[in-house]
Amino acid sequence: MKCLTVELGERSYPIWIGPGVRQKLADLLQQAGIAPGRKLFVVTDQNIAPLYLEDTVQLLTEGGYAVHHFIVPAGEEAKSLAIYEQIMTEALTIGLDRKSAFLALGGGVVGDLTGFAAATYMRGVAFVQVPTTLLAHDSSVGGKVAVNHPLGKNIIGAFHQPKLVAYDTNALTTLPPREVASGFAEVIKHGLIWDASFVTWLEENADGLQAFDHELLQAALLRACSVKVAVVSQDEREQGLRAILNLGHTFGHAFEALTGYKGINHGEAVAIGMVAAARLAERLGLAENISERTVRVLRQYRLPVALPVPLDVDEMLDVMRRDKKGEGGKLVFVLPTAIGKVDIYKNIEEEPVRAVLAELYEGGEA
Repeated sequence: MKCLTVELGERSYPIWIGPGVRQKLADLLQQAGIAPGRKLFVVTDQNIAPLYLEDTVQLLTEGGYAVHHFIVPAGEEAKSLAIYEQIMTEALTIGLDRKSAFLALGGGVVGDLTGFAAATYMRGVAFVQVPTTLLAHDSSVGGKVAVNHPLGKNIIGAFHQPKLVAYDTNALTTLPPREVASGFAEVIKHGLIWDASFVTWLEENADGLQAFDHELLQAALLRACSVKVAVVSQDEREQGLRAILNLGHTFGHAFEALTGYKGINHGEAVAIGMVAAARLAERLGLAENISERTVRVLRQYRLPVALPVPLDVDEMLDVMRRDKKGEGGKLVFVLPTAIGKVDIYKNIEEEPVRAVLAELYEGGEA
């Protein structure tokens, strides 16, 4: 196992990464200050429950915890106020108190939903992230937790840091190929915003990573999480620097919302969004010749680089104006200026954005 630390003073916490981490979960909880005897509320989804719920509950019970669980539907639709209310009802029914802790066992949806429940239950209780997907290496770190609204993704949320992230790379081998590709979108993003040498490393090791070489996977996750840790430790509540982690997301969230969170998953939307951001940067004269390489590395990881269905440009712009980074309805984008370097640009005019959006659908090919 390897360990990174998110440095936030008294709220600092470890990220454990490696094969077999989940087997040590009870010990890691104790180290994080969640003592045996406390109630644990494990939230997972219908896809993960058959794979990991039973033995996770057993491991925690043997470690001395009083364990309860709740299973939510799989997919982005679980990040809703309706499911959130069900979790709150169950938490009250089983008698969780302020000493209890929530545990998110699953991907990014489960982590966001569970974290938001923990942030708001009795004005905030402890929670632990146990990600089971590649994509969740990003969402499980940093304390951003939320549910969706039909008019926008992650609009209803909070900043609530976990006590611990336990990332067992063995879980990644059960992922379907599309989910693996989706996860690599966020890994690639961390290179594109911060570390050009990491992008080169990802290009050189694409075959081994997609073949689940554990040594390479652990190395990739450590480098990607290190970027997130460095940024969050400097700007926990996204007052400035942390916004760079949203490369591709202003575009991507619009794609997800307008497809009803179906058809395009989060990683795919971010991948297409990063292509759009690179093309917008080139169109505005902020960068040269970066979209071609961005497309190339995304294709290496079997990610889409264009919209598979046409979307209305006006509707996409409407969603983007409601983006959390926006100010007064103005368009704000994280745009690359080179591979491994981005900046935040405010008050972008609509015309070049429209031009980029109009070019994003070409029969599903860039």
